[in-house]
Amino acid sequence: MQLHETTTHQPDVAILVSLVTSETKQNGINSDYSLAELVQLAETAGVEVAGTVVQHREKPDPRWLIGKGKVLELRDLITQHGANTAIFDQELSGAQVRNLEGMLDVKIIDRTQLILDIFAQRAKTREGIIQVELAQFTYLLPRLSGHGKNLSRLGGGIGTRGPGESQLETDRRHIRRRIGELKRQLEEVTRHRQLHRARRKESGVVQIALVGYTNAGKSTLLKALTSADVFVENRLFATLDPTTRLFPLPGRKEVVLTDTVGFIQNLPHDLVAAFRATLEEVNEADLILHVVDASSPMREEQIEVVDRILNDLGAGGKPQIMLFNKKDLCPPEQLEMLPAGEGYLKISAFDERDLAAVREAVQRKLSGGTKSYRIPAERGDLASVLYRIGEVVDKQIDDEDLIYEIDVNQADFEKYGYRLAPFLIPQQEAPEDNTTNDGID
Repeated sequence: MQLHETTTHQPDVAILVSLVTSETKQNGINSDYSLAELVQLAETAGVEVAGTVVQHREKPDPRWLIGKGKVLELRDLITQHGANTAIFDQELSGAQVRNLEGMLDVKIIDRTQLILDIFAQRAKTREGIIQVELAQFTYLLPRLSGHGKNLSRLGGGIGTRGPGESQLETDRRHIRRRIGELKRQLEEVTRHRQLHRARRKESGVVQIALVGYTNAGKSTLLKALTSADVFVENRLFATLDPTTRLFPLPGRKEVVLTDTVGFIQNLPHDLVAAFRATLEEVNEADLILHVVDASSPMREEQIEVVDRILNDLGAGGKPQIMLFNKKDLCPPEQLEMLPAGEGYLKISAFDERDLAAVREAVQRKLSGGTKSYRIPAERGDLASVLYRIGEVVDKQIDDEDLIYEIDVNQADFEKYGYRLAPFLIPQQEAPEDNTTNDGID
């Protein structure tokens, strides 16, 4: 009997490293929170965190990122804990990786590569896998000379998932060809996605996007609102591939609700570029539900990160409702500090009353109020348009005309209302109703 050799790889044990510069402070980055988040990211990737190192410098060292003295201190810490990996909170150049590898003799990973690795673990659909591989190759291409030892360390672990060692050891021309091939595949997937969007628009389907910082509870909320069978886990980037489900509103037609990938500060540029096709779902949305972890001590900073990325995507001006989720984890005094009023809700995804409040708030936000139309009897062809722009709440006969009162859906009205403009009854002539528009902004 022939025996096959089996190899086992040593678990990743890492020391985490953060550099704090004057630029870090000027940009308003909370370095303590960023390092704590790096710990979460490492644990999400399956890494055992043995310790952390922080250095304050005026500016980064071009050779090591941190000062050489700090590198020697880091080497002692690695030896002390038996670590085999060093993870840096800032992005490293290929030369810095090479220099650090030579001095420390361990695997060197930066924040961007760590996030890319987590995405490689999470991607399940063809589109997600293509996007992650494209981002990994784009990130690694200018750094190939700095990852020699990383790629020769057999046995897997963080930083080696996805494309694989053998592919990355080939020449730059091969990798450029692969990037071109992945971009073509992604363009094909994007065309299919655009066709689905166009069909939804033609059919008048209202689209709502769930956005928020990673681990804010978007997938839990999607599951609760739509009874969707989606993966839910209390970890960063538990869900990567977007999920779209029908979302029933009270007394109205169903709309479409899409869960998007969670945002994070310092989200790698290559990843944003690769996932732009997916993130464009946000641009197509008629309404954005911004889910916030109300219990997070960095709540305000997370809101700023999400708002900044929405602006970068061109979706900053979209109608929005902010949902302060996980209120059950907040003490009363913390809840009182949260904004209140139209456009804000404090909720728990596990509270049926809160879910009902979300549905009502969405319906109010989408509503364009009540409009009345006088339709001549011979224009029966307009009935389908009337039903398309909202809910018919009253219909009366007046001589040869039909009087329709419509509770308008704003998004549908903007798409199709122009066809009914000649038949709109001016507001002062319509029956007075002091309750229809209550609470609508």
